[in-house]
Amino acid sequence: MLVDRLSVDLSALTRIGGRLGSNPAGVYEDAAGQRYYVKETESVAHARNEYLAAMLYQLAGAPTLCYLHSSDPCCIVTRWCELAKKNVQHFSARERAQAQHWFALHCWLANWDAAGFHGDNQAVAVADGRVLTLDSGGALNFRAQGDPKGKAFGKEVHELNTLRQDADNPFAVQLFGAMDDTEVRRSLAVVTGLADRAIEAVILQHHGSEKLVAKMLARKAFMLEW
Repeated sequence: MLVDRLSVDLSALTRIGGRLGSNPAGVYEDAAGQRYYVKETESVAHARNEYLAAMLYQLAGAPTLCYLHSSDPCCIVTRWCELAKKNVQHFSARERAQAQHWFALHCWLANWDAAGFHGDNQAVAVADGRVLTLDSGGALNFRAQGDPKGKAFGKEVHELNTLRQDADNPFAVQLFGAMDDTEVRRSLAVVTGLADRAIEAVILQHHGSEKLVAKMLARKAFMLEW
């Protein structure tokens, strides 16, 4: 579930289903029967931001959907993935533990929508039973609907608390709130073990800025001191 270098020509696809989240989107199929999920974003910058966030998830080894390049720079295209479970409320204890392993990664990436507004941003894949993040549109510089986070996305990782405690994010609290400090520190190692040069390379290769590199390294340093 990594990156496919294929560029998908959206004009050659047929829409066969509607959106599954809060953003304008749909399920599409090509002439060979391959299905895709195509999501419209607010801008090229928002689309690039989501794609970059997905690449950083993958750098850390976190399961994501398979992202493809799109003929429309404002759209995010992923290969269709059959899901066994589509909501955190249905997770088993083992599946919750899988999701919690990536808690600090969600925090580092400032993915406020990690669990989903309706608990539907974490799911279990039919193919291998892994828990994966379905949408990274609310990570890094933008909120899920495309509004810039501004100063709310800074060098300190307040998400280590808010994703476990914020009553306005109930499914994140349901998924991560019971984690104790030992479990959080174990999750922190997912981020703190990443090489600075690898982080820099991924960001700069996917339209990120030197300013974002500095911020993400500062956020990693903050987590090292937690």
